[in-house]
Amino acid sequence: MFVNKVRLMLLSGTAIIATAGTAQAAQTQAGTTITNTAQVTYTVNGSAQTTNSTTATFVVDRKVNFTLITDQTSNTKVNVGQIGAVTSYKLTNTTNGTQDFLLDTAQAVPLGALPGTPDFTLNNIKVFVDANGNGVYDPGTDTATYVDQLAPDASVEIFIVGDVPTTGSSNLAQVALHATVADGNAANVKGTALIPTDLNLANADQTVDIVFADNDSDGTLYLGDIARNGQAIAYAGYEAGARNVALTVTKTARVISDDVNNLVNPKALPGAVVEYCLTVNNATAGVPASNVVLTDVVPANTTFVPNTLTIGAPGVAGTSCTLASLGTTTGYTGAYDTSTKTVTATIPSVAGSASVAASFRVTIN
Repeated sequence: MFVNKVRLMLLSGTAIIATAGTAQAAQTQAGTTITNTAQVTYTVNGSAQTTNSTTATFVVDRKVNFTLITDQTSNTKVNVGQIGAVTSYKLTNTTNGTQDFLLDTAQAVPLGALPGTPDFTLNNIKVFVDANGNGVYDPGTDTATYVDQLAPDASVEIFIVGDVPTTGSSNLAQVALHATVADGNAANVKGTALIPTDLNLANADQTVDIVFADNDSDGTLYLGDIARNGQAIAYAGYEAGARNVALTVTKTARVISDDVNNLVNPKALPGAVVEYCLTVNNATAGVPASNVVLTDVVPANTTFVPNTLTIGAPGVAGTSCTLASLGTTTGYTGAYDTSTKTVTATIPSVAGSASVAASFRVTIN
């Protein structure tokens, strides 16, 4: 009779068990093959022996997870009629594999998803992906309409772009960005939406199962997004700014010269030159008034003095009306229509809490 002494020794596998206080290892890529073989040593009648177990092999399954958030702290401020207004979002792929993401938008945002009640919808609404990673929508550069091959743990900025209507109440609009995970097998090829593996089926060791692990849910809101469905939604708003400003125009007249006293206390005599000054003041801080157009008909009994129209920053009261003239880089333009005796001054913008002045001269008939 003899006794066999058998000692089992398990060899190290490729899995890492995280313990408290240690860093979490990066996720193993889906499709990675993990193999493990055990070794057995034993003795028979004093003779050492070894043998190996059969090899256990399986592939790592795909754990699909990602987040989609609104990447702005407040509504996008827009003007009525604005073209190409933008809201921003960030998508982060936490799947253990490279993925495409399909994108679409909606303006039927459920009540309660965001504060306020929308009263207008955007025109020409589209979605684009940040191509150069600068986090800013660049027309002509950011043209992709789906996320292509986003690596694990990588993020990308996404933009919803639309035009604000020129009519209607236009106070608030709300939009939703909807992302669906897709296969990312080929670059520059739009993947198809992933279909999860039936979790009622046993694990197939040699097949990469697809398991949705996204746990975000908006309940019964847009598209009924639920946890573990491979979809995510984020909401943002467009808020129209002020529709009017406290804009005032002050007009003064100053006699410049006459043909009797000349420049010493000139009087409004026939032949005297009079300067009209129109000062536009925007008292609303932070809100500019755009495309300001002044029109002034030269009064009866006077004649417009050619080449005297000036536009610019207000000058010193009682001395000069403006500190600039036409033809500067400000974009100010003006003209005199001899047929209607009308002076026109065009000011592209008067900033909030700022003033712009225009002046012209006439002679008294």
